[in-house]
Amino acid sequence: MKMISWNVNGIRACVTKGFLDFFNEIDADIFSLQETKLQEGQINLELEGYKQYWNYAEKKGYSGVAVFTKKEPISVKYGLDIDKHNTEGRLITLEFEKFYYVTAYVPNSQNELKRIDYRMEWEDDIRNYLIKLDKEKPVIYCGDLNVAHNEIDLKNPKSNRKSAGFSDQERGKFNALLDSGFTDTFRYLYPDKEGAYSWWSYMGKARERNSGWRIDYYIISNRIKDNLKEATIHSQILGSDHCPVSIDIEF
Repeated sequence: MKMISWNVNGIRACVTKGFLDFFNEIDADIFSLQETKLQEGQINLELEGYKQYWNYAEKKGYSGVAVFTKKEPISVKYGLDIDKHNTEGRLITLEFEKFYYVTAYVPNSQNELKRIDYRMEWEDDIRNYLIKLDKEKPVIYCGDLNVAHNEIDLKNPKSNRKSAGFSDQERGKFNALLDSGFTDTFRYLYPDKEGAYSWWSYMGKARERNSGWRIDYYIISNRIKDNLKEATIHSQILGSDHCPVSIDIEF
């Protein structure tokens, strides 16, 4: 199965920048979006052969996630079991016969880590949620997780030590997630690969210089890591300040 995840930074804008060309060419079994930035009825995507599932934020033009899948899931869940996390359209869970598929747009801790306390609550709650799912069947968790795990995962680690996305607190929660029985697919296959980023600032020609961060992931249950065939960062694909990431996995 081929699975794709992409923070499109506004799907309506991304559609004008080649989204459908990439979507059709890649022919994924499951395709996830983050930061869709719209409400219901604001776009009509004709995706033949796919079921579409959208979770919208209450705030207009903000956040939002979606999943498109060729195979109809057994069940679909929007958000977590905790109401305070469910106003920003950040999570969709699809249950299939052999696995759960979860896509997320993780809250940004913001400048000067203004939202770090909420981010820490989110991290604990999503980790507990994934652990609970993992007890039933393996989990595939993907999306913009808004953290560069290690120094190899961003261009300028030293100057960003206290920045949102590379704080000790956020990296610690990512460690806790992996320690709970999960694998970072890209680093599992490419532990030492440098310059592999999925997000670049629009400022200072960062993408041209490849001065980026790897903050988009596929995380899977440890017990299916040997099912993994490939993990790819599609850095050549434009249309957003993020690029798509994907895995090929067999069941």
